[in-house]
Amino acid sequence: MSFSLRRRLRRATLTLELHMSKPTHTRIRMFNTKDTYPNQTLDNDLCQAVRAGNTVYVRGQVGTDFDGNLVGLGDPRAQAEQAMRNVKQLLEEAGSDMSHIVKTTTYLIDPRYREAVYGEVGKWLKGVFPISTGLVVSALGQPQWLMEIDVIAVIPE
Repeated sequence: MSFSLRRRLRRATLTLELHMSKPTHTRIRMFNTKDTYPNQTLDNDLCQAVRAGNTVYVRGQVGTDFDGNLVGLGDPRAQAEQAMRNVKQLLEEAGSDMSHIVKTTTYLIDPRYREAVYGEVGKWLKGVFPISTGLVVSALGQPQWLMEIDVIAVIPE
């Protein structure tokens, strides 16, 4: 094998090793469920958002602030407002903003909450035009939660 070929192979190997050792994404607001759900016996390592390249995935947000305080007990609109406040903050921490949202998924525990929740979410997404999926589910992770929303955002290059 020629010196030139060995050198090119070594350079390709180093480049591959460098790319393999670099993290492919950034985790935002990491936590363990035993701290956030003391009433349950869970022990899962999670995070609130992940930025992978120029895509940001935001975990389902509810009417609880980042200090663990429920906002809007029994009020789906107030819970939606807090959830969207959380979404905005997480996107900003990931280097994104609300205008980058491309997909939302909204979960309601009662179809009668749709107008209040979607009305509030719509205020935050005016002019954004994401695709949206809405589901009515029998329950969420905590009995006081009435709605949950997760989003995907793509940061323009």
